[in-house]
Amino acid sequence: MLKGLAAFAMRGRMPALLLTVAGAGSLLFCWISAAVVALVTLRKGAGEGAWLLLWALLPAGALLYVLGDSGPLTLLLGVTALAVVLRTTVSLPLAVLASVPVGAAVGLALMAFGGHYLEQLAAYFGEFLATLERQLAQGGGEPVVLSRPGALQIAGMLGAGTALSSVLCLLLARYWQSALYHPGGFGREFRSLYYPPAVALALALGAAALLGLGVQYRTWALIGLVPLSFAGLALVHARVASRGQGRGWLIAFYVAWLLFDPVKLLVVFAAIADSWLRLRQRWGAGAGTGVRRRDDEQDD
Repeated sequence: MLKGLAAFAMRGRMPALLLTVAGAGSLLFCWISAAVVALVTLRKGAGEGAWLLLWALLPAGALLYVLGDSGPLTLLLGVTALAVVLRTTVSLPLAVLASVPVGAAVGLALMAFGGHYLEQLAAYFGEFLATLERQLAQGGGEPVVLSRPGALQIAGMLGAGTALSSVLCLLLARYWQSALYHPGGFGREFRSLYYPPAVALALALGAAALLGLGVQYRTWALIGLVPLSFAGLALVHARVASRGQGRGWLIAFYVAWLLFDPVKLLVVFAAIADSWLRLRQRWGAGAGTGVRRRDDEQDD
C-alpha cells in the first residue's frame, strides 16, 4: 500500500500535491505528507520539494492556528531539511546526523515562541499523573508521588520526537525511492549506516553533559542519541543479514526495543562500539553503501 502511494505521488505534480496537502492537515497522516515531500526532493531536487512544502505549510499552519499543535509543521520542515542534506551530500549518515540540529532547533523554538503551548501540555501531564497517583493509592498503600515534567523538559521531548520522526520519514522516502528505481539498494545503504569514532564520541559526550545538568535536560540529551540509535539499529540489521536470519528475529528485537529501555541503551552502546571496532567489516555484511548513485536522483 505504501509503495502504491509513492508510485502515485511520482506520476506528476498534481498527484504529489494531492497527497501532500491531504496529509499535512491531519495529525494522524502528516507523516505521509512529509515522506512524499522528502521523496520528491530526493528524486527531483530541492526546488520541486520546496514547491510541495510551501503548499503543505498552508494546512499545517492552519492546524497550528486552530489547535495550537505545531507537530505537522515542524515535521514537514525537519524532514525537508534532512532530505535536502541527503540529496546534496548523498550520505545517509550525514542526513541522519542533521536530525540533531533539527531537534534542537524545534525545542529552542518552542521555548522561545510556544510558552503557552508548553504550559498547556505541562498541565495535561500534571492532570494525567495526578489521576495515576490516585489509582495507585487506591490499594491502601503509601501515597505515590510522580515527578511532573516542566516546560523545559517537554520542549526537549518534543524536539527529540521531531528528530526521531524526521529520520523515520526520511528513511521511508529513501525506501520508496529505492523500491521504485533501485530495488534492494535501501537495505544495503541502511545496513552500512555508521559514524566515525570522533562523531560517535562527540554525540555521546554531548548527551552525557546534558544528563549531568539535571532531570529537566534529560529529554534534550535524547536528541543527541537519535543518530547513534539508528546506527545501532543498522548494526542489528547488518548482523541479521550476515547470519542469514529471518524477519522473525528482527520483529522480536523491535518489540523488545520498543518495550524495554535497557535494550535502547544497548543499541546506542553497540553503535559506539562499532565506531571503534568496525564490527560490520568483521562480519562481512553491509560493506557497501548501497544507493549512492547520482542517477537515482535525476529527473525522470
